[in-house]
Amino acid sequence: MADSTHSAASDPESSPLRRSPLHDRHVRAGAKMADFGGWSMPIEYAGGGVVAEHTAVRERVGLFDVSHLGKARVSGPGAAAFVNAALTNDLERIEPGKAQYTLCCDASGGVVDDLIAYLRNEGDVLLVPNAANTAEVVRRLHDLAPSGVQVSGMHDAFGVIAVQGPDCDRVLEAVGLPTGHDYMSFVDATWQGVPVVVCRTGYTGERGYELLPPWDHTPALWDALVDAVTAAGGRVAGLGARDTLRTEMGYPLHGHELSLDISPVQARAGWAVGWKKPEFWGKDALVAEKEAGASRLLWGVLALDRGIPRDGCTVRRDGLDGEEVGRTTSGTFSPTLKQGIALGLLERSVAEGDEVVVDVRGRGLRCRVVKPPFVDVQTR
Repeated sequence: MADSTHSAASDPESSPLRRSPLHDRHVRAGAKMADFGGWSMPIEYAGGGVVAEHTAVRERVGLFDVSHLGKARVSGPGAAAFVNAALTNDLERIEPGKAQYTLCCDASGGVVDDLIAYLRNEGDVLLVPNAANTAEVVRRLHDLAPSGVQVSGMHDAFGVIAVQGPDCDRVLEAVGLPTGHDYMSFVDATWQGVPVVVCRTGYTGERGYELLPPWDHTPALWDALVDAVTAAGGRVAGLGARDTLRTEMGYPLHGHELSLDISPVQARAGWAVGWKKPEFWGKDALVAEKEAGASRLLWGVLALDRGIPRDGCTVRRDGLDGEEVGRTTSGTFSPTLKQGIALGLLERSVAEGDEVVVDVRGRGLRCRVVKPPFVDVQTR
């Protein structure tokens, strides 16, 4: 799932942050908490740490609380057609029971949010936007919805639990939930008499599921999953590992690789745009940019020397005094590659394989321009 969580680590006690239904369990587990999109969420857990949690997801299985993600429902006659006329991707490409990554853009082609649309039927679409952007996505849809179409914010109606990694099926089977359905699909299941939506989606690059139980029943399901993940040799994981996992995959984070100033064309997300659709928000601007060619494009940057590029670093040719050709948008240490990696918006003159220098606090870090993902994709 597009988990653009607007990470901004801070003291959760200093502001009225919202809390997941699992907040008390995270605190008892010794999690380091931080502000993600206005929610107090776990960064990492005591006895684990980002690298251990990241490795568990890549090699075995990891369990994430992502209940801060938004939920909204568009319902009524013509609901799917309205969503299709608003968001970038083409819902007519999928059938009921399938999910689709899509974007909500403004008239200039900037990205208000990236989100997942779950198509139940022509009159019922579930949307999962990012935490900080949910209210704005719901507002825009509500304001333009035709007569008979209802747009309902459901942020506190469901929790969201992600089970990600090679052994995810084993974990779901242990608690009695269905497995094996196609990637980017979902099924309505029941767990201990409670309805749970089981989605074959994720934000890690590994095979995985995202579960949507009712808010008040999320803790009981979480407890059962913790036991199953532990038995499978996996770990509970925080949003720190989620960020390193998504960066290794080159997945965008809203506010970094996508924003009102960074279009889908620049972010290489044109595959999530239904270019042949008669309409969607921002179509004229995006078609014009695509035809003219974006002035900058998203690339991966792989450190050749010891060092870790971070977001917001200047990228240059030929050393620290060389020509500026862009800036990094995300950067981290890759636990899988054991190298520094980054994503960045670079000028069109930059090509795959070029060597550049990233200015890391005044130190030049030699890097190679590459096309993400940095690691193999195992989602299916």
